[in-house]
Amino acid sequence: SEECGYDGGDCVEFNEKYPNCTVKYPSRLGNGRCINDDFNSEECGYDGGDCVEFNEKYPNCTVKYPSRLGNGRCINDDFNSEECGYDGGDCVAFNEKYPKCTVVDTYYLNDSVCHLGEFNTEECGYDGGDCVVEGYPNCIPYNSSRIGDGNCDEYYNTEECGWDGGDCLL
Repeated sequence: SEECGYDGGDCVEFNEKYPNCTVKYPSRLGNGRCINDDFNSEECGYDGGDCVEFNEKYPNCTVKYPSRLGNGRCINDDFNSEECGYDGGDCVAFNEKYPKCTVVDTYYLNDSVCHLGEFNTEECGYDGGDCVVEGYPNCIPYNSSRIGDGNCDEYYNTEECGWDGGDCLL
């Protein structure tokens, strides 16, 4: 405001360029990352130009942080929609392989760690295969690579896990 000296002059250029932009943190405007909220408006120059490409490519996508689109990690929520190009293409393979899987954090699938709950379902391929131990259908491993690796792990020393894939047999 004029009474405050436009923040010691820091805001003069901003106020001249975007007189009707009322974002709380104007320093984030035009910082190289599109923020799809009040920043992405005509009054704010489409986030100082940061959102122009996003708006052209995904005109109906409403995610707040478009920089996460196409970053190599499928986010299975609003990002994984036709409007957002199935997370900029990141979710295409996921959608083909697990069309009925509803986990949001898909990067936990097939990460060599068995995650239970919504991950360990048929729809999600039993955590992308992490919760499946060949030959031991009732064994629920935390880390399936440790079964039958030559070391006896007490956790897997059960009948269901084949005595750690034979590692714990004398």
